[in-house]
Amino acid sequence: MKKVFLFMIVSIFMMPTSSNANEGMWFLMFIDRLNHRDMQKMGLQLTAEEIYSINNNSLKDAIVQFNGGCTASIISNKGLVLTNHHCGYDAIAELSTEEKNHLKNGFWAKSFEEELKPKSLYVRFFVRMDDVSERILAKVNDSMTEKERQAAINKEIAEIQKENDEGGKYTVSVRSFFQGNEFYYFVYEDYEDVRLVGTPTESIGKFGGDTDNWEWPRHTGDFSLFRVYTDKSGNAAKYSKDNIPMNPKRHLAVNLSGVKENDFAMILGYPGRTNRWMPAEGIAQNVNYAYPAWVESSKTSMDAMKKHMDKSEDVNLKYASSYAGIANYWKNRQGMIDALTKHGTADEKRALEKKFNRWANKKRNKATYGNVMTDINNYYALTNDKARHDNYLIGILRGSKFAVTPWRLGRNLKYYTDQNKAKREEILPRLQTLIDEAFKNAYMPLEKDVLAALLKLYVEKSGYELPPLVKEINENIDGDFDSYIDAMFELSIFTSKERLEAYLKYPNKVLLENDPLFLLSSDLIAKYRDQPEAIATAKEAYDKAYRRFVQGLRDSELSTVKYPDANSTLRLTYGKVVALPKDARNDAKINNYTTMKGMVAKYKPNDDEFDLPKEVLDLYKKKDFGQYADKNGYMPVNFLTNNDITGGNSGSPVLNGKGELIGLAFDGNIEAMAGDVIFDDKLQRTINVDIRYVLWLVDKLSGAENIVNELTIKK
Repeated sequence: MKKVFLFMIVSIFMMPTSSNANEGMWFLMFIDRLNHRDMQKMGLQLTAEEIYSINNNSLKDAIVQFNGGCTASIISNKGLVLTNHHCGYDAIAELSTEEKNHLKNGFWAKSFEEELKPKSLYVRFFVRMDDVSERILAKVNDSMTEKERQAAINKEIAEIQKENDEGGKYTVSVRSFFQGNEFYYFVYEDYEDVRLVGTPTESIGKFGGDTDNWEWPRHTGDFSLFRVYTDKSGNAAKYSKDNIPMNPKRHLAVNLSGVKENDFAMILGYPGRTNRWMPAEGIAQNVNYAYPAWVESSKTSMDAMKKHMDKSEDVNLKYASSYAGIANYWKNRQGMIDALTKHGTADEKRALEKKFNRWANKKRNKATYGNVMTDINNYYALTNDKARHDNYLIGILRGSKFAVTPWRLGRNLKYYTDQNKAKREEILPRLQTLIDEAFKNAYMPLEKDVLAALLKLYVEKSGYELPPLVKEINENIDGDFDSYIDAMFELSIFTSKERLEAYLKYPNKVLLENDPLFLLSSDLIAKYRDQPEAIATAKEAYDKAYRRFVQGLRDSELSTVKYPDANSTLRLTYGKVVALPKDARNDAKINNYTTMKGMVAKYKPNDDEFDLPKEVLDLYKKKDFGQYADKNGYMPVNFLTNNDITGGNSGSPVLNGKGELIGLAFDGNIEAMAGDVIFDDKLQRTINVDIRYVLWLVDKLSGAENIVNELTIKK
């Protein structure tokens, strides 16, 4: 049986890649077997060993995961890190004050001593990966429940992690692929001393704001620079003033030659999540129930936040990152609804599933696959209304700090209250830290408005059984959530740092357990975690069916998808510089790049989204582009490729055939927002910052020659 299984894996990985050469997010360890020949035909000049090697330095050593959610690259022999401005946003905001607003005004360190250390920021280097599918799947069998199956898998995962972490030196992550049909482990090394080196002004880093987000043509300088520090022996270390800039195994050279149509382009990064194997009814559920609720709750929280952010620079600074994150997914989810509807993606999947079901019910397949589609479709039919409800509820928990904070702090206060004096003194510092963090960037008038607006929306639109306390509140306030939340904030100890600190001195369990905000927060969290028995039973059948569905699609060769969904593991995607149809909004001769001329044309003085620093306008007027101008005389800003990326790829390096840096990915186009579910070869594009624009901003605009002098520049 094991030999048959191994043959099946090898044969599947040896299949031809997907019909679109630029489609796919590929494991580096299989590049030689699956993709290398195709990449060479398109313009790659590197060997597979130069991209991924365990024993020798390779491109993978210059790619890092940035703070757990984005990608970045090492671009100098002194540990200089390049990522997106929006990826560094939290750290830049944390390091900013009203007096020194680096987020708004930019920041450039002219020496190592001037670089700034945010409280918590790390980068993760990929060391190696390996296949442990046979080992893990040997521990499970078809008679197990899903809970038993997962317990057996988790036990084996713990062993694999222990075997490979070298006493805690490495972080080891074992991940499932193809919906639990294969497993691989990944070994990483984390570096926690990461400091801000430089960032453009917010007007450059976010040029175009929400209006241009997910749009083309684009003119955004979405980049920031950081540096990794090590101890004096070159090892990963906690922050210390004695630490030194990292001497990395590999850094990327920068190429200033520019790009043209059909140039080879590859991207290495950490794509977050795709759902290319998602069943038809799952797509339909998202389009008709989940995503509309997500969009509406996001817009509600954004409107409530913006009202206060526009009145105060201090409030704006505190909430800028939260607002940007909500706004990004608000537009993304609406784009997903539009694109999936326009493409009829659910209907396309239904047609595929009819073919699958015929195959599944052939005599030789029926025992394993016969009930798969029935169990999958039953689950979605049962959960459509809950999906809508859950997304309105999650909108509250995502948008309002004080929908979650009272529950989180309250659990800790309960434990504290139940302890003796000695134990209380032991845990007091940790509690004080939690309280400090909760109020660090909180502005109560905004918090009240956000929570009231989201609760009102939830009650009116969720169309589902409400949590008991929310139902009771709604029946007694006649829809006046503003007044109710005002009163609740006045009475609760969780809306005042001073009240919480007083509670630590005089703990009172009765007071805590009757606190109105603690009760509301606990009610919301309990509802979020609730799973009715009928849904739990259907979910058990669904999980097993979905796993078999994916394996059946692979066994039957009905699916054109040959790669696993993204799950924040390092992948490579390759393609070319490819234009979109001519667009009158773009002054470029070919609609695969944008220029500074087009950016200046969008300029609106003092506008939130389209303002520009006077220095940019002055340099543009003088045509002072230095060595960064294109050979045709214009100053490039952004360009397009047809690489297959998703969230998490933000900040990923875009490389030419020699593995040299030509740009960094930061967005996709809204016409292809269905891309997380289905790849559209005609429309799907990656929007990239041209590295020449990055260096122009660093050098000519900001005068940070010290940074440019670190780089290995090719022309």
